[in-house]
Amino acid sequence: MKKQNFYHPKFIPTWILILLMKLGAKLPFTVQVAIGTVFGKLLYLILPRFKKIAFINISKCFPDRNKSQVKQLVKQHFTSLGIAFFESANCFYMGNAALKKRYHIKNTQILQDALDQKKNVILLVGHFTTMMLGGRMLLQNFKFADVYRPQNNALFDAEMTKQFMRHGSTMIKAKDSRTLITTLKSGLPIWYAPDQDLGAKHSTFAPFFGVQTATINATAKLAKIDNTVVIPLSFSRNKSGYELEFYRALSDYPSSDALQNATTNNQILQIQILKAPEQYLWIHRRFKTRPEGKASFY
Repeated sequence: MKKQNFYHPKFIPTWILILLMKLGAKLPFTVQVAIGTVFGKLLYLILPRFKKIAFINISKCFPDRNKSQVKQLVKQHFTSLGIAFFESANCFYMGNAALKKRYHIKNTQILQDALDQKKNVILLVGHFTTMMLGGRMLLQNFKFADVYRPQNNALFDAEMTKQFMRHGSTMIKAKDSRTLITTLKSGLPIWYAPDQDLGAKHSTFAPFFGVQTATINATAKLAKIDNTVVIPLSFSRNKSGYELEFYRALSDYPSSDALQNATTNNQILQIQILKAPEQYLWIHRRFKTRPEGKASFY
């Protein structure tokens, strides 16, 4: 990253944020969680638009919960958002030895076996508040390529890309499908998070917690490449640190039925969310695209 490109005064807040992240990464886990919890409560008070989105999403996905229970989960989610500041800081700036003490990975043999068999691997993940830190933790054990959407803030995007590459990741922009396919065929695992609403054109409506949801078809299309397997991966925070867990490679996937493929993707995501529902990214308008004739949730 050429810092001279970012000397404009408009980037001063971002430089301050980067400095705070570097300092925050030095704090003990319990202190990070405590400060992040307070920060999350502040976010809950000052971000009414995102609070409303989260409330709608959670209400639709957990219809058995009453208004008070939904509100409580929304508050817990904002706590996770506050803690995510430190998780991003740890992702970028925490030393390798300190980071290794904070997590445990389950079922690594699933990925290792696929690599030993020279399989092309898609690591199927979701957008959780712990996602960036989960990626850094995985990089301490396996090399992979991260399919990502560039950030709107150019300085933060450059810093994020720099830090992930410094820790061993190959960065591929989500719209660069040619590089994505070439990299997948090369045998380098692809970190792929398809759980965002990208519109109806390239999606299939499939149930997600019982709601017909625009689910992108790209995962199944990539999985059709010869010798490719899809391995789900989850990551979550617990009271003592973090847990990453690999799940068995999907069998009979993809099928010739787009609805079945999309349903499978959403079912996997639901399992991951239920492990730590407050840590899913509920402030994204997941149901922005509705089936024809259906009213907007937002």
